[in-house]
Amino acid sequence: MIALPEGLREDEAVAYLRRAGIAERNSLSPELRRAKSAAACERIANSLAFAGAETVMVYSSVRGELSLDALVTHPAAEGKRFVYPVCVSRTEMTAYAPDAWQIGVLGIREPMPARSRRIDPERIDLVICPCTVFDALCSRIGMGAGYYDRFLPLCTRAGVIAAAFEVQKAERIPARPWDCPVDAVFTERYVYMIKKG
Repeated sequence: MIALPEGLREDEAVAYLRRAGIAERNSLSPELRRAKSAAACERIANSLAFAGAETVMVYSSVRGELSLDALVTHPAAEGKRFVYPVCVSRTEMTAYAPDAWQIGVLGIREPMPARSRRIDPERIDLVICPCTVFDALCSRIGMGAGYYDRFLPLCTRAGVIAAAFEVQKAERIPARPWDCPVDAVFTERYVYMIKKG
């Protein structure tokens, strides 16, 4: 578990945790990363959140992130529509159902907008986010650009979960007012959920 040193300012703490989470996931061998990704995808595939969703927003993994490839091809995914984020500016993203692919400005595989179908955020039932680090209270830190924090409030009916490796878990993450916590975090070993009520 990633410990947060005492005495850091909020911005320093977030930067420290982001670096530590990235280092931990990068420390996994490609074989281990594939096996752990598949195990986490199995947990997601068997979840109520996934079972009840028709339109699911996933991501294309990059730079050591947990891969969702095994989820998209899982038998439980049959009949579901998968959409992917497309970064349309330095701060905004939208969702597309892919018919063709391209490498986006951030080096991430994404649908080609001219040959794919844009999906309104309010039509998405489940969003699966990547993260660099998370805690047991389902707080997450991304890469720092805030794409998901701005997009998620538009997904008015969607459940939101994160996918991460267990080694990315932190003791605690500083709560910032603009951060959107997720409903659950799925790893290869556990499911962390926000307790309702």
